[in-house]
Amino acid sequence: MKGKIFVVGIGPGDYDYLTTRAKNSLKDSDIIVGYSSYIKLIKPFFPEKEYISSGMTKEVERCNQCIDYAKEGKVVSLISSGDPGIYGMAGILLELITKTKEEIYVEVVPGVTSYLAAASLLGSPITEDHVVISLSDLLIPWEIIENRIHCAGKGDFVICIYNPKSKGRREQIFKTREILLSYKDLNTPVGIVKNAMRDGQKVIITDINEMLEHEIDMSTLIIIGNSRTYVKDNFMITPRGYNI
Repeated sequence: MKGKIFVVGIGPGDYDYLTTRAKNSLKDSDIIVGYSSYIKLIKPFFPEKEYISSGMTKEVERCNQCIDYAKEGKVVSLISSGDPGIYGMAGILLELITKTKEEIYVEVVPGVTSYLAAASLLGSPITEDHVVISLSDLLIPWEIIENRIHCAGKGDFVICIYNPKSKGRREQIFKTREILLSYKDLNTPVGIVKNAMRDGQKVIITDINEMLEHEIDMSTLIIIGNSRTYVKDNFMITPRGYNI
């Protein structure tokens, strides 16, 4: 009998922000598979489970491990930080399963993704239309990302930026700001959130003029407001349009 695979979004990693369905899926699993940093976040909550961890760039390998375990009749949870469908493991696993034509039960369990966690710490910056863009060009050519930034700026969207800067990839955030200055005022509010809902959390509200003066790395989520976004009483607010 074939087993099951739960693709579980663990949210920011704090137990309070794990959904009930995510907790139950992890409890029901024989094995939990994931990136080593994410395993460390949840292992204290489920110490009795068997864990399989691996490093960066091993995403396909982790998915194949889950498929193999499920074929043996195991119940497996493949974990992603945030939500597994937003730059997470759901897409990779489903691509592999549909290619292999294995008849394995798969359930994608949603989680609190980092731009939602960051937005809640900033106030209400994404109340209106918004886009989510990753600046990592490891899998998507920079030319495509650059075009998407132009489109988001031209459309006056609130822009949520994942993976803004790493040790080996430092220029993209500078290029992004330069592009957006063609469409946005210098005083456009910007929220910079590091380690949302985790140890070392840091929340900064600034503007697009001064955003690059603050620390930005791979654990940082940036939210850039639209033309109606404003800051009041330490809240970043994008009005929905109600007459109040």
